Formats: sequence, structure tokens, C-alpha cells
Amino acid sequence: MAIRNLELRARVVVEGFWSGIHRSPYHGFSVEFTEYRQYSPGDDPRYLDWRLYARSDRYFIKKFEDETNLRCHLLVDNSRSMTFGSTGWTKAEYANTLAATLAYFLYLQGDAVGLLTFDESIRDYLPARHRTGHLRHLMLALEKPAGGRATDLAAPLKRIVEMVRRRGLMVFISDLLAPLETLERNLTSLGACGHDVMLFHVLDPSELTFNFTDASMFLDVESGRNLYIDPASARKEYLRKLEAHCAAARAACQKLGIGYARLATDQPLELALFDFMRERMQRGKSAKQVRR
Repeated sequence: MAIRNLELRARVVVEGFWSGIHRSPYHGFSVEFTEYRQYSPGDDPRYLDWRLYARSDRYFIKKFEDETNLRCHLLVDNSRSMTFGSTGWTKAEYANTLAATLAYFLYLQGDAVGLLTFDESIRDYLPARHRTGHLRHLMLALEKPAGGRATDLAAPLKRIVEMVRRRGLMVFISDLLAPLETLERNLTSLGACGHDVMLFHVLDPSELTFNFTDASMFLDVESGRNLYIDPASARKEYLRKLEAHCAAARAACQKLGIGYARLATDQPLELALFDFMRERMQRGKSAKQVRR
């Protein structure tokens, strides 16, 4: 986060991630994702990589260029609640950097990436493409400061269903500080259209622990209401409701077969990237399998 340029920041995260994973016991994990997929009955044995078999004692099929053309849309919350931050950066900065990291990572994979940013309405939309100039436009859209007022979780999901007809991957990044009643219904619509979906739930560490000590006036940035709160008396009930809210979001995702990851903004982004890759591989869906 110390690097001001968003694209450079994303590049540093991705390069650090690859460097770390190649030193780790998960080295084979990266190999599988980027260049190979595991052999399945029915695959043509002519495409087995025997050198990799000799090293790993496992059968892998080399992926071809047309097997990497995933179409991914990043749906990023830029509402006012995302401007909160207690760690030196806001949830919006963290979410935008995560989106930029995923965009850069997928671009390196040869995949097409699109972007939709939203608050109470759609702010920016870029269709999924794989071009150098397109990636730059996407980074510029992500560098715009969050400034909308409320969060509407339904509108962006409805809009993306209307606009994107070809099946692909949808990555939803939000603090989900909004009623969840319509979330499940709209996520269901995405799944019904054949899209694969992953949700990153981004929260600030102080939102997760409510570690304030002094009675203070708290501002609801989306409604504009001031609330005088004594943390000592409110903490238990606040944490109960927050966990219930998060559990409801997680349960909705599990019910629909959607990947869910909750992130605190003090967590390294490499972990989010690892969650993303692990989710993709656990589903057994390579880039080839979710496209078109």
C-alpha cells in the first residue's frame, strides 16, 4: 500500500505472490494453475507432460492457448462506507488494490477482464477485454476515489446480468454493509445465467473487533446520522449482530455454491490471491471450464 501507483502496486503483489509460492510447499499449485491441469479420464494421452510426471509422479495435461480465455468481471463497491479505514488505508483502497491485483494476474494469464464499480448506482463499466490499453483504462477507473453515498447490492448484480450474456467469472468485492435480503436473489440470477461467482467480503479490523475505548459520537457515513455510543456497553451486541450478518452472507454463498472469503484490510493481499486461486482449483474449474 506504500506504493502510490495502483498498477505498480498490483504488479508488486502478484510478483511477490509468485515468488513466495515458488519457495513454499505449494510450488506445484502454481504450476497446475498457470500452465497445466491435472489429467482426467478421457483426456488425450498424447498431451501428457511426461517430464512433469517424472518430477511429480502425477499426470498433467498441457493447457493450450484457447483454454486460458477466461472472461472475468470485477464488481467493486465504491460506496461511502468503503472510505472508512483505521489501518492507514481505507476499505476502498484495499478493495481497489485487490481488484487491480486480480486484473493484472488474469491479464498475465491471457484472460479477459472487465470492471463494474458501484455505490447506490453504477459508476463505471468496462467490458471484459484482453488488451494492454484496456488494462490501463481499468486501473484508471479503480483509482477514482469512493464517494457515493449508500450501498445498493442489487442494482450492480441486476445490471451485470443484463449486460453480460456470455458466461464467465464474476468477482464481487464489497463490505456488504447493506441489507442482505436481495443479495441472495441477485446472486441466484448470476448463477442461473451460468456465471461462476466469488465474493470477497472486505472489512476493517476495527469493524471486526470494535476495539474503541472512549464513548464517542459515531457517524454513519451512508445515512449521515450521528450516534453517541459507549463502546463498553455496545460491543457485545454489535459483535453479535456483525457475526450474524457475516454468517448470513456466508450461508447464502454456500447455498448457491459461491466462493466466499472475508478479508480484513490488515491482511496481505497475497492471501486474497491465494484464496482466489484455491477456490478456482477446489471447484475443479480451470479458466477453460468457466468461459463461454
